[in-house]
Amino acid sequence: MSTVTTTPAADRTPVPDVFAPAKLGPLTLRNRIIKAATFEGATPDALVTDALIDYHVKPAAGGIGMTTVAYCAVAPEGRTDRHQIWMRPEAVPGLRRLTDAVHAEGAAVSAQIGHAGPVANAKSNRLPALAPGRLFSPLGMKMCKAATADDIRRVTEAHARAARLAVEAGFDAVEVHLGHNYLASAFLSPKLNRRDDAYGGSLENRAKVARGVVRAVREAVGDRIAVTAKLNMADGVPGGIWLTESIRTARWLEEDGCLDALELTAGSSLLNPMYLFRGDAPVPEFAAAFPQPVQLGIRLMGKRFLIPYPYQEAYLLEYARQFRAELDMPLILLGGITNRTTMDLAMAEGFDFVAMGRAILREPDLVNRIAADESRRSVKSLCIHCNKCMPTIYSRTRCVLVDPEPPRW
Repeated sequence: MSTVTTTPAADRTPVPDVFAPAKLGPLTLRNRIIKAATFEGATPDALVTDALIDYHVKPAAGGIGMTTVAYCAVAPEGRTDRHQIWMRPEAVPGLRRLTDAVHAEGAAVSAQIGHAGPVANAKSNRLPALAPGRLFSPLGMKMCKAATADDIRRVTEAHARAARLAVEAGFDAVEVHLGHNYLASAFLSPKLNRRDDAYGGSLENRAKVARGVVRAVREAVGDRIAVTAKLNMADGVPGGIWLTESIRTARWLEEDGCLDALELTAGSSLLNPMYLFRGDAPVPEFAAAFPQPVQLGIRLMGKRFLIPYPYQEAYLLEYARQFRAELDMPLILLGGITNRTTMDLAMAEGFDFVAMGRAILREPDLVNRIAADESRRSVKSLCIHCNKCMPTIYSRTRCVLVDPEPPRW
């Protein structure tokens, strides 16, 4: 495991303590550590279950400042799978049980809201997936529908409605999904967006969906809860979004004044998911999660889709520091945050929060263990970045080294 070293940002001294309370918009978190949104695979009826509540209570009890519920789709066709929650009145009572349980452990809780666009599984949802233009989605094995102006207005309004329901359900924040080639990210991508209307061509046009949904969410919730967004720095595919355009988009989002923080991410769930995750590519495990003939296709072609990238601590820092240099707004560093050394590095580099995913899945109490470590350096995550947790989203997301068997619903 390699360690990134750098000089602390001169204009960000003194370096904040990652375990001290911190403001996030109208919200005060007990520390600067956020559990990143990772689909839980615990909602077989698209509603909250005890398993989903337990999934978030564990890291809350384990010391996290805020946990993020993923993935709360804003519309039924915007789910990557029909078992995902979509934000509607019927979901609110269960979500309220979840937020109350997390609050009882002293943590805050955010709802990740968004529309999967071309990443949606049209076959599973039994509804057409939306994209900037007609394209074939290997995830649903169907053609996506080109989103019309009416579709865009409907999805924008759905984001606002979802945000209001999140307030009703007791969430402290919402995270708007603008990454991973979900709908807003697909519009940003010059590879996926070949439109010649007001939503295509120039970056300013391609950014209209992302900016519009964020603005609608802020107008819907005001200052009652925090509003963050997850934005791709790079898609990791030829012809996709790259740093220069993404930084420009981030500047626009900052100028719009609708966000309390921006979480920086990378990769395409549609075309190159391992660009975000880094580490081993679990092709056999992914194949085993699907029926035939999809299983055979993954075994034969999976290595072209699940491309492994070497893992290192803070592996998105090199990209993210370019955003830090250009922006004044609070930023959340994601990717390879597993120990106190890397957390302190993020603070020294000028980031306001860190987000953790797989390490918390492996050890829900990791944050408390790090906080209790007097040397501040001896606690190391047990996560080995095998990524075999990734295919478990189709049964129940878990670390297979701890919990090898899927549940029976």
